Amino acid sequence: METKGRKVILTKPISIECVDSYDEYKAPNMLRRALSLLKDVRPGSDLTRLQLPPMFNIPKSHLQCYGESVYCISDDLLGKCNTKESPIERFKAVLAWNISTLRPLLFGVSPYNPILGETHHVSRGSLNVLLEQISHHPPVTALHATDEKENIELLWCQHPVPKFTGTLIEAKMRGQREVKLMNHGETYVMNSPSLLFKFFPPGVEWGGSDRLICHETGLEAESITLKDLRNGEVKVLYNAKEITSGLKTPIVKDLNGVCQSESAMVWSEVSQGIMSKNWEKAREAKKEIEKNQRVLQKERKSKSETWVPKYFTVSYSKKNGWNCSPLQKTIPPAPIVVPLNI
Repeated sequence: METKGRKVILTKPISIECVDSYDEYKAPNMLRRALSLLKDVRPGSDLTRLQLPPMFNIPKSHLQCYGESVYCISDDLLGKCNTKESPIERFKAVLAWNISTLRPLLFGVSPYNPILGETHHVSRGSLNVLLEQISHHPPVTALHATDEKENIELLWCQHPVPKFTGTLIEAKMRGQREVKLMNHGETYVMNSPSLLFKFFPPGVEWGGSDRLICHETGLEAESITLKDLRNGEVKVLYNAKEITSGLKTPIVKDLNGVCQSESAMVWSEVSQGIMSKNWEKAREAKKEIEKNQRVLQKERKSKSETWVPKYFTVSYSKKNGWNCSPLQKTIPPAPIVVPLNI
């Protein structure tokens, strides 16, 4: 959507049914290109500063991908957590929601690395979601979502640490998520598994454990398989095909309300280049963004200014890593919305 120089590019969310369709944005010979890009990288190296050409990008930011895992869903799993009567049923519902955020992955391409202060603000019904890039190096994202109708709050701090081992890339997802069911006085704390990018054979998958704990009820889980001990029946907790199919692409409801730091606006020119396979246009647009960021960084340094997030307070320690707290009690409705399934 575009008017008076304000351009917003929104693409379909990544889901099981549309993974193959993202191939249309890929440059040819992706495996060969990926191996060439990594040929001078030593095993064990941190890849967070590796500059990716646009041909390795999909037309959306990491902020959008994180946000999609919360607001792009075919069933309101988060809202259903409140409706369960017993602590164990609510625990299982939160666990199912947490698993639902682990979306299908794409080999050979990656979302844009968000610029410092980049934001993404989207609403789905009564759920309002806001993300901000609170650090660029290392890349750290903060997410705050509130649903005043359901009286639910979500806080999420994500710090991916990708390393090249020689045979694959492992991205450990540091940071934690909190889901607060305020009607029940319960807070659920969870982590994320790691991402594994394998070259032989080419593929990408989630690996490791997915831990969830609720101190108020004393319940804890590191497994996603449920078995009925009375009859040995294994129960399905989460059906990925059902939950991540038929996802709706967000739309712009109020273009004038979209801020300049919005992901879909920041990267609009790059995304247009990728979608049309005009790699030169995408490359130049990406270089311009990077140039502007260097200028801003230089200006802050000359003035001895420290950049401060707009929507979060941030702390870091070697023991606990990155931690973020929202400055707003609730997130307001967004200018970008997800059409509800009818």
